[in-house]
Amino acid sequence: MDSKTNKLVDNRLAKIEGQVKGLRKMVTGNRYCIDILIQTSAVISALKRVEDMVMEHHLNSCVVSAIKSNDDEQQREKITELMDVISKFRKQ
Repeated sequence: MDSKTNKLVDNRLAKIEGQVKGLRKMVTGNRYCIDILIQTSAVISALKRVEDMVMEHHLNSCVVSAIKSNDDEQQREKITELMDVISKFRKQ
């Protein structure tokens, strides 16, 4: 990833790390289950936003580069790779 995207993703992951630490404290502190579930949902949403950022960067850099290359093998490789990832996302 380029340095700008890398920094954005790293900042988000640091925030998520803080959320997870807070969740652990909630669990060990025997907090109300619904409060814990709400926070786990927030963490999952934050991770999905990270996935979106990384996917967008990948599409705009690696995939675009492969398409512009006019290299059939590289294009097929990136399309196959992308379809595999999309398939995994749909299973979630």
